Amino acid sequence: MPKISISEKEVLSFLNSWTNGVIAIGKEFINENDYKNCARDFILKHYNFNSGNVLFKPTFTSEKIFRNNFEDALSYFVKGHIDEDSGFAIKPWKKIKILDVKILIEEVYSFTMGLLEFTPLNNESSIKVAFTFILEKDADDKLKIKVHHSSPVN
Repeated sequence: MPKISISEKEVLSFLNSWTNGVIAIGKEFINENDYKNCARDFILKHYNFNSGNVLFKPTFTSEKIFRNNFEDALSYFVKGHIDEDSGFAIKPWKKIKILDVKILIEEVYSFTMGLLEFTPLNNESSIKVAFTFILEKDADDKLKIKVHHSSPVN
């Protein structure tokens, strides 16, 4: 059996990095900076597209449900080549709270699920999203998303 190389602390740190990264993209957009490059860096830091396949089912998709390659993921976050994309990360978000997280670590994967509460910048009405991330470490020993599934909670 492979050595367990992921800790709960690393997973929680990753989740904070992910939420802070989404907020940072929106700040770059508001400040009319290079938000698309910020989003590229965010995806490269948090999703394991460089090491193989990633399965990504974003929260708000209805026509093209899955975004399993880098360019489709980028389109979802910053309004790119897919018509239905409005730019999830450039909404922008004022805060993202991580709620009710459950973590299972088995061998070289972390199975993580919970709720994210997104509060838009100019609105106090929040949106809750249920998420599941399967995380693995890349060649540089950094946690990255291998599978991301999220959907709004009614």
